[in-house]
Amino acid sequence: MITSSLELATPMWLWILPLPLLIYWFVPAYRTKRTAVKVPFFDLLSKTLGEEPSQGAAQLKSSWWQRIILLTSWLCVVIALAQPKMLGEPQTRESMGRDVMVAVDLSGSMSEQDFTNPDGQKINRLDATKLVLKDFVAQREGDRLGLILFGDAAFVQTPFTADHQAWLTLLDQTDVAMAGESTHLGDAIGLSIKTFEQGTKNGTPDREKVAIILTDGNDTGSFVEPIDAAKVAAAKNVRIYVIAMGDPSTVGEQALDMDVINQIAQDTGGQAFQAKDREGLKTAYDDINKLEPKLYESTTYRPKVSLQHYFISVVMILYLLAFALMTIKRIRTNRIELALSNKAEQQGEEHV
Repeated sequence: MITSSLELATPMWLWILPLPLLIYWFVPAYRTKRTAVKVPFFDLLSKTLGEEPSQGAAQLKSSWWQRIILLTSWLCVVIALAQPKMLGEPQTRESMGRDVMVAVDLSGSMSEQDFTNPDGQKINRLDATKLVLKDFVAQREGDRLGLILFGDAAFVQTPFTADHQAWLTLLDQTDVAMAGESTHLGDAIGLSIKTFEQGTKNGTPDREKVAIILTDGNDTGSFVEPIDAAKVAAAKNVRIYVIAMGDPSTVGEQALDMDVINQIAQDTGGQAFQAKDREGLKTAYDDINKLEPKLYESTTYRPKVSLQHYFISVVMILYLLAFALMTIKRIRTNRIELALSNKAEQQGEEHV
């Protein structure tokens, strides 16, 4: 039974609503007997009280306000048994998407000013990365983001968080060479895998795992070879996208071994990109957004709120009110009877 936003979970209890009326009609009223006290001045007392004496049992009768309280209480009890519920305020349930780990190379070569900003001014590779990542993060609604920085070693700058603004703030605090001058690409991949596993152990629901590695040079001394780290990532269901910044024809430590980079992406089910300028970098992140569309879902629902306690509260209040009124009435009656009794005794003594 549903009326607009009100619902009765067990409406069959409404069938007992007429029960008091049926009892009133078909069940004889209870007649109570009272103990009589014989007094020599009975006639005088009855005239004083204004009541005519009668024989036999007396039937107690309730006053009008007692009947109203009884009927109201009965109605509230039956409605409470029917379990009334109404729709509460709209609530939003959010379902998060992926865990995305972004690993950024902070080696010395990231200071090369071979990129430009939207105004055409020369900026270094790290600043270009920060600009593009702001647009990338804006499209990752529902994803938890993590940030790993690597150079001579890899370390977690930001554990997985749904607070994208805080993530961008910590990214802005990074600087070239703050993690050392070299490029430990394999260690960055290994730390990404470890961070994913820690998130699962901490009770986080299993999500799709994506790692985005941005580098501008070859691996230079990782404890784990990048190819070997990629094989472990594949076994742990971590997809890796690698973005190679700079000119692939560069030689030395800043050289880009595209064979290794392509192999890392291929082994993990990801993809490799080359970014020679800011537009190429932006295109790479846009392609990743298309390959890994957001899984965020937001549903709005209205919970059912029980109203039983309100009706039971009304019954309790009415009961306490009736009890208080009857107590006051009994006290006043006792006082009047005592006063009349004293008066009758005085008049009886005078008559004698």
